Amino acid sequence: MNKPNILFLISHDTGRYLGCYGKQVETPNLNAMAEKGVRFDQYFCPAPQCSPSRGSILTGLYPHNHGMMGLAHLGFSMNPEVATLPKELQKNGYETALIGFSHETIDEPDSRLTSSTYKLGYERVLPVPGDRGPNVAERVAEYLQEKAAYSDGKPFFASVGFFETHRDFDEYEEIADPISKVVPPPYLPDTPKIREDFALLHGSVKVLDQSIGRILQSLENTGLSQNTLVIYTTDHGIAFPRAKGTLMDAGLETALVMYYPGRMDGGKVVDQLLCNVDLMPTLLEFIGADVPQGIDGNSFLNLLEPAESRLTTRDHFFSELTWHDQYHPMRSVRTEKFKYIRNFEDGPAVYLPLDIHRSLSGVVVRDEYYAPNVSEELYDLEKDPFEKYNVANLPAYAKVLIELRSKVDAWMSRTKDPLLKGSVIGIAAPDWQEQFDNGTAYAYKRKP
Repeated sequence: MNKPNILFLISHDTGRYLGCYGKQVETPNLNAMAEKGVRFDQYFCPAPQCSPSRGSILTGLYPHNHGMMGLAHLGFSMNPEVATLPKELQKNGYETALIGFSHETIDEPDSRLTSSTYKLGYERVLPVPGDRGPNVAERVAEYLQEKAAYSDGKPFFASVGFFETHRDFDEYEEIADPISKVVPPPYLPDTPKIREDFALLHGSVKVLDQSIGRILQSLENTGLSQNTLVIYTTDHGIAFPRAKGTLMDAGLETALVMYYPGRMDGGKVVDQLLCNVDLMPTLLEFIGADVPQGIDGNSFLNLLEPAESRLTTRDHFFSELTWHDQYHPMRSVRTEKFKYIRNFEDGPAVYLPLDIHRSLSGVVVRDEYYAPNVSEELYDLEKDPFEKYNVANLPAYAKVLIELRSKVDAWMSRTKDPLLKGSVIGIAAPDWQEQFDNGTAYAYKRKP
């Protein structure tokens, strides 16, 4: 087949907080894309934070394998030798472009020789000041018009990044929903302040959806839609307590919707457990390209075949957090039924990144969440889908605990996780460091 164009749309901190995933927020454009494409209902990320997770999307590797164990703007970067999706697509004849937001690097893309953004494999970098959805959409529309008018016969891969739905949400207040229309998720208390916080998130989600709608309409108007694979996803869970920055499902759950006429269509719903390290090999297999050896991901292209041809892609995935805006090392494994988390340092029972710590929701819950953590957590996801009850110390779960503990041990050993050698060096966000230095952050001592 002729290689399809690939339009890759990625938002910021959105999780699955969309109408097409059953949330009470208006997302008509993404709903329509899901209704005619394929929606993936158990698609997760391996890190509940921006840069490491986005690095995994690009490389098919877990964060400590591609090297980005913290945020780009706090000094972390991917190992230069790793294969990336844009590099592999270039090898296969694609023009590669980055439009709008990126969190894998921090260098300004002013020089192909010095910019780490170009070194990821992008031939063209089209920055958008502020990276807000409406402006990104207009820049993408211009790009699509250009490709339609002056085609050189090469397929394109365009990675399109939005600021939405990152905090702060105040700029979306004018289109926020009334708090009476908001129902917080069951893992958070239902209070007026938390409802207000979610109402503001709704405004950001609506701007994101409107921007995606503008892009999809441009794709139709230019006549490129029939040979363009459209992908929408996000980097990790929503920026709320017990989500972003944690290894709970709410921090790791991510949306994935794909549409390609005649192949990825029909309103299918895939309920197979997947991780975003699986996306790179899937796309390379889809275009008939070789998949780099030694990556962590598995192609899930077979899940789009008739039911009798489908194979299970994976029965578990690993996740990790090392550095975010402070050091909080954790490792985890999730199966269909259970979640095991290991905490490697004393810390709060529920880690709150700084933007969440300061938020309307964070102020409500942080005193409760800043109780001491424990070394191991185990959750029965069938009985306790919101991970409220740690069963690690219950005799009935002893066998499961040993099995999943061993999986994490073996994975860390096999992949030479740097955490095995001791603390990983990094830099705390300045605001947190000031609080640590003067003793005003929080105090805790781990429970035995």
